[in-house]
Amino acid sequence: MNKAKIYKPTKTAMQSGKRNTKKWLLEFDTLNTGINPLTGWETSKDTMSQVKLEFSTKEQAINYAKKNNVDYYILEPEKESIIKKSYSDNFLK
Repeated sequence: MNKAKIYKPTKTAMQSGKRNTKKWLLEFDTLNTGINPLTGWETSKDTMSQVKLEFSTKEQAINYAKKNNVDYYILEPEKESIIKKSYSDNFLK
């Protein structure tokens, strides 16, 4: 049985905006990993591990998983904490 995680991606270090963090992703877990003897890289015969599905809401992703009999778990996004500082704080240390 395939197992998938449903999560909201975080912004990368190279992004200043939050454009790519609005969608929910359903990503299948990798099964049967091993080392390829020819290249030495980690490989898997499970092609579902390469599938990422985008959804507008978390509920749509959950409904898809239930409809297709996919075991899933949800990773809730952490709250963003904003530290308010003034410009003069740079010079008070």
